[in-house]
Amino acid sequence: MKDLDLTSLRFFVAVCEERNLSRAADRCAVAPSVMSKRMSALEAQWETPLLLRQRHGMAPTPAGEALLLHARTLLQYAQRLQADIRDQARGIGGHVRILATASNIAQGLVRDIAEFLNTAGHENIRVDLEEAISPDIPKRVNAGESSLGIAWDQVNMHELVTTPYFQDELAMVTPKNHPLAARGTVTYAETLEWEHVGLPVTSMIYRIATREAARLGKPWNPRIVMANHEVAMRAVVAGLAIALAPRDIATEFSRIHPLAIIPLKDTWAKRQFIICHHPKSQLGPASNALLNFLQARSRTLN
Repeated sequence: MKDLDLTSLRFFVAVCEERNLSRAADRCAVAPSVMSKRMSALEAQWETPLLLRQRHGMAPTPAGEALLLHARTLLQYAQRLQADIRDQARGIGGHVRILATASNIAQGLVRDIAEFLNTAGHENIRVDLEEAISPDIPKRVNAGESSLGIAWDQVNMHELVTTPYFQDELAMVTPKNHPLAARGTVTYAETLEWEHVGLPVTSMIYRIATREAARLGKPWNPRIVMANHEVAMRAVVAGLAIALAPRDIATEFSRIHPLAIIPLKDTWAKRQFIICHHPKSQLGPASNALLNFLQARSRTLN
């Protein structure tokens, strides 16, 4: 196995991102000659060209692309290692990383984490919360990037241990004067008569909306695509279209903005989110403490 030089990998990532040796050298605060020698040494170590020297800059070769992917991951792990060592030196009792979807974060997870951190005995624990999409969360937990993950139970859990966390319910959100606004409930099929606000194609809402429309044999072409639920509901307030959104998030937004929230009759509108993790015996004390706390806060729809 070849020894890995993190400094050379950091320089290599800079060259690939800057596409220019001099700019990469400036970014890393070294002389261009030092940067050039490091790149040559890296190619000699791996016995293959890693960079294409082009007329107007540099670009990674196919081997360089593979190294770039892994170098970024290794450097991220190295940064986290340094942070953990600094935390221990400062007396921080534990460090937990948790991945969750935007819906989880907006629907009570932050409140639960705050309550956990304010509980006696947890004063020296630090929690890093990162937003991610459901399909990626179990993969990243399985790879060791995070201690805990909270994801929709319909995605591949990669043989991780799972436990229920909470349920949410999707609803249709419309302007107050929309024809659907007076309805007590509605089916998703009925909503397809109107234009929708969409979320990015990587979101679970997008996948659900397109899947169900296809199952019904109807097209689903959102009039406008927004980055998240908050801006999607602003588009609804503006009268651009209607939106499929978690009921709790829509309810919170409707306290300030004029919106109608219509529950869906469809069974798939109720979603179960679960905590995924490696066996408790493989988790640190802080991760186990947070996991036990979240399990005790498990909640379902009324």
